[in-house]
Amino acid sequence: MELKAEARHIFDDARKRVGLDRVMRQYVRVERGMLQLGELSYEIAAFRRIVLVAIGKAAVPMTEEVLLALANVLSPTQSLEGVAVGATAPGRPDRRVRYFMGSHPLPDERSVAAADTILELLSTCDEQCLVLLLLSGGASSMVEKPLLPSMSIEDAATLHRALVHSGLPIAQMNALRKHFSAVKGGRLAVAAGRASLCTMIVSDVPPAAMDVVGSGPSLPDPSTSQECRDLVRDHAAALRLTDKLRLYFEDPALAETPKKGDAALANAQFELLLSSDDLCKAAQESAEARGFAVTVDNRCDEWNYRDAAQYLLDRAEALRQHHAQVCLLSAGEISVPLGTTHGQGGRNQHFVLECVRLARERGADVTVLSAGSDGVDGNSPAAGAVADSRTAERAAALGLSVEGALADFDSYNFFSALGDALVTGPTGNNLRDLRILLVTHSPNHDPATRA
Repeated sequence: MELKAEARHIFDDARKRVGLDRVMRQYVRVERGMLQLGELSYEIAAFRRIVLVAIGKAAVPMTEEVLLALANVLSPTQSLEGVAVGATAPGRPDRRVRYFMGSHPLPDERSVAAADTILELLSTCDEQCLVLLLLSGGASSMVEKPLLPSMSIEDAATLHRALVHSGLPIAQMNALRKHFSAVKGGRLAVAAGRASLCTMIVSDVPPAAMDVVGSGPSLPDPSTSQECRDLVRDHAAALRLTDKLRLYFEDPALAETPKKGDAALANAQFELLLSSDDLCKAAQESAEARGFAVTVDNRCDEWNYRDAAQYLLDRAEALRQHHAQVCLLSAGEISVPLGTTHGQGGRNQHFVLECVRLARERGADVTVLSAGSDGVDGNSPAAGAVADSRTAERAAALGLSVEGALADFDSYNFFSALGDALVTGPTGNNLRDLRILLVTHSPNHDPATRA
């Protein structure tokens, strides 16, 4: 089997191995009257109400699995209600849940409507209520409401757009989002009052940064208003904020978010269900079963795409000297600062295209796949792309320019014309991006040598 097909199989197999239905049934279950949520447990009889709030690209499947676990468990005196804001329509709607199609990647009026509905529901909670917040990637735009009435949802969309195009690390982007929003940075936990709150997270951020998922609506926020002022000052050229937004963040009276130890978060706990580590592990198992020697290297997480491409190609070339078949895996997100105009594509396809350019320049024989586990890459219908040493030659035969597509940020049309765009559709999951580099041994390969 050619290496491009192998890379596709590894990616598809990894996605199946981290399927939400399998993981949710492992982590969410009822045993002897106790609701087990991973390592956490709650006595169901202790609560009069169960409230579900699900936000993100995995909101609907997470909601369905929790409802399945709670089926025929509640007594006639207990109630369940909820709100789910996601990227897909429910396969089996539940009359107790209000469903919203979330706006992504920019918030709009639907985001405000969802935020108002959630805030209203949480305002009715008391100490006899258990709130289950099901959080996954994409939540930042799907539920949004400016903290100050003087700011509009159009201002919020402008801020989100500026952040996405800025090239800033996700933690810095979310520091600004949290301090702009009435629902982020722990403010949903505050809204839940005295209720017991458990947040279950499917993470699209580095595993050590859970407060960044969905801009941390129910977790304490380590970022500060002073940090926001510094970011706006130090990264003015990259952010290109409107005067209205700039003055908002420069205000010395910018409201602070709840921090660790805040009394409002005393009853709030969280459980990590899935992260990019799980995605890498699944891909590693699949690649090893196919006979590859696997190395996982996430060092280039949040790097500029050029630096990431150069680093991973160097790493793959080095590993080639020690193994007959090498699979280099790298999870996380790279940054692609956009120009004022751009075509169709996303960071995954742009990264693969840069690898094509570098590999041609070096004369390297490497197969590269990069794709989003959510099935979405930028403003294109693809999840990502796959390429090998023949890609540049095949493109030239069709009159396509690697450099031109890079300059125009038009990677999707490039790979689509070659049949190498990966189109999966929304997957209902979101564990960041996965990069797969496959190489075979060089002439100097020594089977007795090990990396």
